[in-house]
Amino acid sequence: MFKKLLIANRGEIACRILRTAQRMGMRCVAVYSDADANAKHVRLADEAVRIGPAPAQQSYLVIEEILAAAHRTGAQAVHPGYGFLSENPVFAQACLDAGLVFVGPPPEAIRAMGSKAAAKAQMAAAGVPLTAGYHGPQQDSRFLQAQADRIGYPILIKASAGGGGKGMRRVDHAADFADALAACQRESQSAFGDSQVLLEQFVVSARHIEIQVFADQHGNLVHLFERDCSVQRRHQKVLEEAPAPGLGEIRRAAMGAAAVQAAKAVGYVGAGTVEFLVGPDERFYFMEMNTRLQVEHPVTEMITGVDLVEWQLRIAAGESLPLRQEGLAIRGHSIEARLYAEDPARDFMPASGRLQHFDLPTPSESVRIESGYEGGDEVSVFYDPMMAKLVVWGSDRDQAIARMQRALAQTEIIGVANNVAFLARLIGTASFTEAKLDTELIAREAPNLWPPASAIDHEVWYLAAFAQLLLERGPAAARADAAQNSSRADSPWDIHDSWRLNGTHERRLRFRLGTTEQVLICQVDGDVGGNVDGDADGSVCGYQIAFAEAPEITRRTLRGRVASDGQMQILIDQANEPQRAVKARVRTHGDDRTVFAAGGQWRLTLINPLQWSAPRPEADASLLAPMPGKVVAVLVALDTPIEAGSPLMVLEAMKMEHTLHAPCAGVVRAFHYEAGDPVAEGAVLLQFEATSDLGTGSGL
Repeated sequence: MFKKLLIANRGEIACRILRTAQRMGMRCVAVYSDADANAKHVRLADEAVRIGPAPAQQSYLVIEEILAAAHRTGAQAVHPGYGFLSENPVFAQACLDAGLVFVGPPPEAIRAMGSKAAAKAQMAAAGVPLTAGYHGPQQDSRFLQAQADRIGYPILIKASAGGGGKGMRRVDHAADFADALAACQRESQSAFGDSQVLLEQFVVSARHIEIQVFADQHGNLVHLFERDCSVQRRHQKVLEEAPAPGLGEIRRAAMGAAAVQAAKAVGYVGAGTVEFLVGPDERFYFMEMNTRLQVEHPVTEMITGVDLVEWQLRIAAGESLPLRQEGLAIRGHSIEARLYAEDPARDFMPASGRLQHFDLPTPSESVRIESGYEGGDEVSVFYDPMMAKLVVWGSDRDQAIARMQRALAQTEIIGVANNVAFLARLIGTASFTEAKLDTELIAREAPNLWPPASAIDHEVWYLAAFAQLLLERGPAAARADAAQNSSRADSPWDIHDSWRLNGTHERRLRFRLGTTEQVLICQVDGDVGGNVDGDADGSVCGYQIAFAEAPEITRRTLRGRVASDGQMQILIDQANEPQRAVKARVRTHGDDRTVFAAGGQWRLTLINPLQWSAPRPEADASLLAPMPGKVVAVLVALDTPIEAGSPLMVLEAMKMEHTLHAPCAGVVRAFHYEAGDPVAEGAVLLQFEATSDLGTGSGL
């Protein structure tokens, strides 16, 4: 086995490999860019080497820097993780030429599957089923349009060298093909250095099911069953589970055999994933083979009891597969949820920033956490916005769903927009719980995933006010205790219990949630009775809280405490309504109060009435950059009338393209940036003259 392993990656996968390799007795070398100098994988490693500036093209994708780091530290092997150089045959060959072991398949196998077009041809020759499409070298736009018309719509354009949903577009109508093709070619060139695309018939209501395969250097090859990865947005996976619900043993065996046949056809060694589309008629079609470990590999590990990273390292060292096919079996059910720094309400726009608060569930035998971040870390604009993975196991699917719901309810992230509340709603949809899975599930369940304001949105004001009162009561109670133990213990002026001689003390709190402000009137409630769980954790406090605009009809009585784990346990009484028990957490950061309750998250701002703030100046009609990035295309001409929703510019940020649209009808009078220009978040991209009411916005 290797004495020293270099990990040519970052984030949660680097941390995952580190843990396994160190457990196996290896010393681990991390590499890092300037953006990752204090990253978690660097802190965990035995050694760390800087390889360049923040952009991946100048650091994690520079083969010479990776090899130099390996030689400088005396590493014997290189693990590429996933992403970056993991599926680059030039890198794999360079490692071998430098006398290093590449923990992955041979360069020839990577090359064979690296071009989706070439892979399709090879799979057809091997008898693996394919969808109708065009996979040839001809890339003239008119020729490709004709091929798409021949195949029929809807059709999928895919980057031949791509992955992760980049350089991919679904096209439903012939009139939209040219623009979609240009966008795919542009995105593919930027992400992979290759603009070649292929065309595939789009299988409507298809499931995305993939088979994990493993091969050693001695000719042994097995599959470790399947994963269902159908729940996707932007062609990128959101939830994964194993085994695939409703997949019978006959279909499982057939897909496993096809995956093994695909791997044998290219002389595969190591961990790989063969991906299939499965139609409503249960026929399956080869999509591609990823010649690396997958993001979702933990669900396979949870149901098989196998450490796939350990298998990778042992096979790279020349050992045989630890198990044969007959020794592998499925146990229980596992689900993985990807936690992204993104805003689901803004078309999953990636986000960046500092993690002010990053609290994930406590790991156990049934709950697994994989993360490349800790509280205080920075989510960079330069890399993929995935922060962590929550992985759960249950004896059956229902138990796994219940455990995932609890895990998401225990997850608290403050500092960047995130998809935790979205995932909680997604797990609870009828389509998911009833296993009605396909790649269009999110679109189908949209009304339930982006619901209108609910009752909890109204109640969040009460929870924030109650938490603020408890927060203020803490120092007051401490001062009262000090006064009682002092020589002035008899002085009523040193006891801060809100007592008034001729009336009741009234406290007014003003909060802002989004663009809405609310003033709440709060009074101490004399009766703090009621059975609140965990009475041993501290005294129960009671307050009457009402909206100032309608105090009589909005009054609620809240009684409760903060438990030792920081959770508020509250009983809420309302006139003519049954008493309700609520559990919530409220985290404080400066003037912000973030409320976590009922699987949701709301950030309110406490407004100090004595603090003056200057009025905001009127802004010209403009389009603002929603995040740092680079302009890759300008789509309209100056002074040309355009309709609301028309695409104006394309911005590349966090490895994806984002099209910015006109918020209303009008004309563009000036562009402040051209294609290729970098832009900062909030930068004014263009001047827009509206023909209808328009405010400043991002145009998303």
